[in-house]
Amino acid sequence: MLRQTLQHRSAKPLLWLLCLMPFAWLVWGAANDALGANPAEYLIRATGDWTLRLLCITLVVTPLRVMSGLPELAKFRRMFGLFTYFYVVLHLLCYSWLDMGFEWVDIAVDIAKRPFILVGFGAFVLLTPLALTSFNRAIRWLGAKRWQWLHRLVYVVAVLAVLHFFWMRAGKSNFAEVFVYASVLFGLLAWRVVHSSLWRHLFSSGGFTR
Repeated sequence: MLRQTLQHRSAKPLLWLLCLMPFAWLVWGAANDALGANPAEYLIRATGDWTLRLLCITLVVTPLRVMSGLPELAKFRRMFGLFTYFYVVLHLLCYSWLDMGFEWVDIAVDIAKRPFILVGFGAFVLLTPLALTSFNRAIRWLGAKRWQWLHRLVYVVAVLAVLHFFWMRAGKSNFAEVFVYASVLFGLLAWRVVHSSLWRHLFSSGGFTR
């Protein structure tokens, strides 16, 4: 039953719409003044949260595919990965526009002087080539082995993203959600280690969007 559902031609469009729902809600909330007393902060935080959630969903596809014996899950990984990038671009855009007013010199100074923003920006920079090379033509151009090595950077991105989230929450000593994301990431890393072949193929069962 589940396999048939995943194979159905409507499965991917429905998941695509689900991934867009947070964006639709944020647009609606901004247009209708429904984002609380500080809409700018809400938008920055919400887009960051959805980036981290979709990154975790992207990373969990391969372990779930292997453990469930459902190869059909693989076709959704690219979509989740690209939506991760979509939300991180929105996150950076909201920060640059709503918090910094597109003052590029001030943005550069702010990134350099605040470690949690520097770490988050570093994650965005590393995520960009993964999104740009997520298509089949890029795999053929780079070669499968080089493409796989490049896309293993997704785990560096995940560590930086969790660290960014940790430092952001440290000011309010609110670490409950940080612990959840860190636990998910640790579990995924542990799974990759256990399923590697003598550590030589660590993290080799797929890239950011595959």
